[in-house]
Amino acid sequence: MRVHLVDGTYELFRAHFSKRPPHADPAGRDLKATVGVVQSLLGLLDDPSEGVTHLAVAFDNPIVSFRNALFDGYKSDVGIPPELRTQFDDVEEAVAALGVVVWSMNEFEADDALAAAAAKFAQDPRVSQVRILTPDKDLGQCLRGERVVQVDRMRSKLITEASQRAEKRLEPESVPDFLALVGDTADGIPGIDGWGEKGTAEVLATYRHLEQIPRHPYEWKVRPRGAEKMAAALAAALDEAKLYRTLATLRTDVPLPQTLEQLEWQGVPRARFEAWGKKVGAELSGRVKRFSA
Repeated sequence: MRVHLVDGTYELFRAHFSKRPPHADPAGRDLKATVGVVQSLLGLLDDPSEGVTHLAVAFDNPIVSFRNALFDGYKSDVGIPPELRTQFDDVEEAVAALGVVVWSMNEFEADDALAAAAAKFAQDPRVSQVRILTPDKDLGQCLRGERVVQVDRMRSKLITEASQRAEKRLEPESVPDFLALVGDTADGIPGIDGWGEKGTAEVLATYRHLEQIPRHPYEWKVRPRGAEKMAAALAAALDEAKLYRTLATLRTDVPLPQTLEQLEWQGVPRARFEAWGKKVGAELSGRVKRFSA
C-alpha cells in the first residue's frame, strides 16, 4: 500500500492565489482557498493513478514554530493576506469533514509533520511507498530511493532520490546544508554571500556537509567559479551557516499518534460533509465518488 502525505498549507496558498472563481460563505466571508483545497483533495481521492488508501494532511496553524525563537528573520504570519489567514481553522475543519486525518502544527511546522510521518511509515513493511505531495524543496531531505518520494501535482512531476541527484547533484542528507548556504527566501533563510545554487551543488557533491568543506579553497577538490570568495564568506559566517542548517533541517520526532490503520480513508462521511457544505455555501456532494458506510 501507499501512504499519501499532503502539505495542506501549500495547497491552501495555491488555492488562494489560483484562478479559481471566488467563493464566499452565506455571511460573506472569503472561503475561496478552503473550498479550493476540498476540491483538490476530492480530485486526489478520485485519481486512479494515485490509488489513495491511507493519507493525512498537515497544516501550519499558525505559521510560527520553534524556529522563530532561534532566528528573528524566520518566516511567520506577517504579510499573509488577512482573508487567507482567517481560513486556517476553516480549512482544517473542511478537510476533517472529508474523513481525512488532519495534523495541525504550531510548535512544529507542517513540513516537520510530513518528514516525521515519512520516516515513521516508511519503516512499516506493509507500506510499499510514502508519497509526499508538495514541491517544497525542503522535503528533498526525506527522499529514500523509491520508498519515499515527492509528488508535485501541479507539474505532474515525480521527484525521487535518483532524480534529485541527477537534476541537482544533491543527496538528501545535504539538502539542509544546501539551503543553509544558498538560502531559502520562502522560509526567511538568507544564506551565505557568494554561494549560488550551481556552485553550492558542486561543492556539496564532494563535501556533503558544512564541516567537511575545507577552509581554504586551494584544498578543495572542486573549483566552482568564485571559489575564493565562497570560501572566505563561509569562513566568516560558519556559525550563521550552521544556524541556517538547523532551521532547514526537518524534525522527525514530531509526536504523531495515528497508526497506519488510523490513516486509512474510509470514504467521505456524508452527514458531516453535507453539513459543512451547507455552512459554507458549497454544494460539492455531487463530486464525491465514495461515501463512508
